Amino acid sequence: MISATNIYVQYGDRVLMDNINVVIGVKDRVGLVGRNGAGKSTLLKIIADEVSPDKGTVSRPTTSTLGFLHQEMTIPKGKTVMDEALTAFDEVLKLEREIVNLTKELEERTDYETDSYTGLISKLTEANERFLILGGNSMKVDAEKVLKGLGFKHSDLNRLTDEFSGGWQMRIELTKMLLRRPDFLLLDEPTNHLDIESIIWLEKFLKTYEGAVVVISHDKQFLDNITKRTIEIELGKIFEYKASYSKFVTMRKERREMQEASFKNQQRDIAHKERIINKFMAKATKTKMAQSMKKQLDKIERIEIDSEDTAAMKIKFPPAPRSGDIAVEAKKLTKQYGDLVVLENVDIKLDRGDRVAFVGQNGQGKTTLAKILVNQLPATKGDLKPGHNIQIGYYAQNQAEFLNGNTTVLQTMEAAAPPEMRTRLRNILGAFMFSGEDVEKKVMVLSGGERARLALACLLLRPFNLLVLDEPTNHLDMISKDVLKKALQDYDGTMIVVSHDRDFLGGLTNRTIEFRDKKLHNHIGDVNAFLEKRAVDNMREIEKMTVHKKQQKEDAGGSKALSHEERKALKKLERAVQNAERKIEDIEKKIAKIEEEMGAEGFYESDAVDATMKKYNDKKAELDQAMQDWEAAQEKLDSFQ
Repeated sequence: MISATNIYVQYGDRVLMDNINVVIGVKDRVGLVGRNGAGKSTLLKIIADEVSPDKGTVSRPTTSTLGFLHQEMTIPKGKTVMDEALTAFDEVLKLEREIVNLTKELEERTDYETDSYTGLISKLTEANERFLILGGNSMKVDAEKVLKGLGFKHSDLNRLTDEFSGGWQMRIELTKMLLRRPDFLLLDEPTNHLDIESIIWLEKFLKTYEGAVVVISHDKQFLDNITKRTIEIELGKIFEYKASYSKFVTMRKERREMQEASFKNQQRDIAHKERIINKFMAKATKTKMAQSMKKQLDKIERIEIDSEDTAAMKIKFPPAPRSGDIAVEAKKLTKQYGDLVVLENVDIKLDRGDRVAFVGQNGQGKTTLAKILVNQLPATKGDLKPGHNIQIGYYAQNQAEFLNGNTTVLQTMEAAAPPEMRTRLRNILGAFMFSGEDVEKKVMVLSGGERARLALACLLLRPFNLLVLDEPTNHLDMISKDVLKKALQDYDGTMIVVSHDRDFLGGLTNRTIEFRDKKLHNHIGDVNAFLEKRAVDNMREIEKMTVHKKQQKEDAGGSKALSHEERKALKKLERAVQNAERKIEDIEKKIAKIEEEMGAEGFYESDAVDATMKKYNDKKAELDQAMQDWEAAQEKLDSFQ
């Protein structure tokens, strides 16, 4: 287990962690929660030994392994996605080279009776056993499964990592960690850059994960599905609950209510006893009794109500300048990247005052259309017509990443502000919870939530009448989400919000546009009306249902649209993949049987050593070829489909 003992961290005058103690067991599923800037990410970095506390110690078994996915991951350039993922198997690849060298040496040696030869065979046996334990025979297959689970297509695997955005690079790094299967897996906001299918896949993976998992997330359902224990960091202290997030919220409320009730009862009792003491002190005959009562009162352990961090942003969007009756209109828009068509001949019109939610799976074009509407991205075809006097405010999905890490909070605001706003910057920053020394902090030291707040503060420096927000709740804590939602409800301009967060979208918009199959599907009402219409109770179910229906349609009717020759070709390709998979399974069984023979007592003293070793190496080579054949067959099938 990991033990963090008496951890103390102080930044300037602020105590971030006040002698806290945390224990992570070998099978724990822990959700780490708290306000933005409370110290969640810092605690993970301390546990991972990436930063040192001012005081305190962290200990974990020297033989244990640890993986830490944090928010500022960078991966090397110049490798393909698959090659980078396979670096997770460094030890396996090293063993593979060692096995090749040992096998070659054995083939060249003839001193079969010597201790040296026997020692060489023992080394080869140990290396082979370790190779199998670490998944050496299936590392490419395993890597592809995880990469596809996290959203990569087969065609992506041979693309360079350089071609992918930071969010996709984070998925590559997460793939490497999951493939390494460390004893302790620390995940800082893993769902921020994942689409809904990938989140669901990750949930399933983590549910059966053999090691411990500690996760920071603002996705309530993800926490509920993964964690069984919640640790809250608040005002330098920690509070532990043996419960998932939703149960923790209820338990925390009950704990505070009980504290407050006990505190009030004790205060009444103390006041009553103090009145009696004061009354008895005035009487000579009762003085001794009064002094005795006072001593008893002084010994009472006073109940204290735990401090609660209720600080929140104060957001008020500037009044929207009046626009024309139509805010923006687009007709027959198509957007494609090479052969990939994302949107095809779509129409959209927003009247002044419309409040629209964009919903649907990632990759369906929500962000693409948002960027086209705000002139951040050109359409491939179609007409885009902004309304009269339209002034756009745009918050990108990765808006916080565009901030210059080397400038201070105040300098960032100064660079974004028009001259007439310069005198108000400190007040605005104060409303966004940046006060005193905070405004002189470098952006690079801010937490993800603090950067998101700063990016929102920059957005408020100019008036606009068309507000487009793409995943604005990423990195924001629960209270900040609620504050932003209230400010948006009070905003009097035209608005588009791209989000998967049902709690945030509920009651916020009057239209919902679902992105599906390169088209837009309009629904009157907010996300709850949309969900009710679709007869589901949450966004995750609706997106799973879309995928399921699409798959059913393909399974049931996809082949009917094919010609007779195409159906024959498809079946042939499917059989080739199945045959290749069966062949791999058969060879692996034979290899396992040979290894069983090699592990038998006295094997290496027998006459069968050379023949068995040759058979073993032949089967290994046969397995490598079978794996290549399977990959080729699968690639042909994917291309055909």
